[in-house]
Amino acid sequence: MFYQVKVVGHTCWQADLGPGCGYAITMTGRIRIIAGRWRGRRLDVPDLPGLRPTGDRVRETLFNWLHAQIHGARCLDLFAGTGALGLEAASRGAARVVLVERDRDLADRLETLAATWPGGEVIEVCRADALGWLEHCEETFDLVFVDPPFADSLQETVLERLSARVLAEHGLIYLESPVGQSVVLDPSWKVRRHKRLGQVEIRLLERAKV
Repeated sequence: MFYQVKVVGHTCWQADLGPGCGYAITMTGRIRIIAGRWRGRRLDVPDLPGLRPTGDRVRETLFNWLHAQIHGARCLDLFAGTGALGLEAASRGAARVVLVERDRDLADRLETLAATWPGGEVIEVCRADALGWLEHCEETFDLVFVDPPFADSLQETVLERLSARVLAEHGLIYLESPVGQSVVLDPSWKVRRHKRLGQVEIRLLERAKV
C-alpha cells in the first residue's frame, strides 16, 4: 500500500511493504523548521536511499511533549540525515546539539548550516557511523533522538548501546519506528509517551525507576 507524503514543493509517495518486508520511502524537496529562532527556514531533502526526514506533524507532536525540557538541553541526534530533529531542537533553545551522520554529503550540508545560520555555534556535526560513535562517546546528553533508516531496524541495538554515561540520569530518548515493526523494549526503559501518526510510531522513553 502507498501513502501520500507532502513536502514543501512536492508530493511524494511512501510504500508500506508490510511486516517482515522492510520499509521503503523516497522523499525529495524541502521541509521547514517549525518554531523558534529559525522558524520557517528550509532544509533540502536530497534524493538518497533511506533518507526519510521526520515530517511536520510528527515534530510538532514531539516538541509539544518536550516543551518543558528543550530549553538549555544537551541534545544528540543520531542518524541525523537532514538534521530536522536536531535543528528543530536548536531552534527552540537547546544549549548544545550534536548531529551524527555517516553520509559525507549530508554531513557537509549540516556543517554549512551550522556555519551560516545565526546561533549555529550550538551545533556540532560528527561524520561517523552512529553505533561506532556511541562506543567512544564520553559526553552526556539530556535528550537523544533515535530515528534510524527504517529498513535497518536498529532501534533496539541503539538502545542497548546507550550507556549511562551517554544519557543523563533524567534524560529522555525519542524513538521513531514504522507501524508493523516490532520494537522490544528492555525492562530498564519506561515509555513516557507513545503515539501512532499515520504509518509511524513515536515513543518518548525514560529509564525505569528501580
